[in-house]
Amino acid sequence: MSATGGAPLGSGALDLPPFSLDVETLDLGAGVQAVGLELLGTESREPVRGKEAAAIWAATFPALAANECYVLDFFSHVDRVREFCKMYEIHFRDAAERCVVLRQPTETQLEQIFERFEGETFGVRAGAGIEEPDVALEKELSRRGLDAYQAAYERYTFCAVCEPEDGWATVLSKTLWPSEVIRRVRPAVQRFDVHIARPQ
Repeated sequence: MSATGGAPLGSGALDLPPFSLDVETLDLGAGVQAVGLELLGTESREPVRGKEAAAIWAATFPALAANECYVLDFFSHVDRVREFCKMYEIHFRDAAERCVVLRQPTETQLEQIFERFEGETFGVRAGAGIEEPDVALEKELSRRGLDAYQAAYERYTFCAVCEPEDGWATVLSKTLWPSEVIRRVRPAVQRFDVHIARPQ
């Protein structure tokens, strides 16, 4: 006998969403405001990877940017990034000596990027004035990688370090607290059956 068509009574089974997005404040040192996003299998607590993860991340970042423009920053394997962008007609520009900037990919393109470059670390920036090159930051990205964001993130709504293979993103922002991150992201990821939580 089952209760309202669910699991049998007394089975202890819970109808949990398959994915969890944990959103929490990070302590990265004095004066640095950051929020961590971790995408995990709800039961396994292992990072979500592959197509499902790519689709969730691709919905997450435009939602975080809200109505502002955003770009992706790549600073390693840039030849592969260029070839990929040409193949999928994704707008990009070369910045500094070793930095490729992708301007406002669509959600479909973002999904392709997150899936193809799952094993890479890359960045996302959003905010006013992002249409213009940030020459100083892009030069630092070319030299130091995403550590360059720490000195520049206050100029943006956010700068995020994406590590898809680990199911992780670090969002540096003076304006996006965990509660605001959740408010922006929740509607975008509902269709993927993602439980959003704030770990204690």
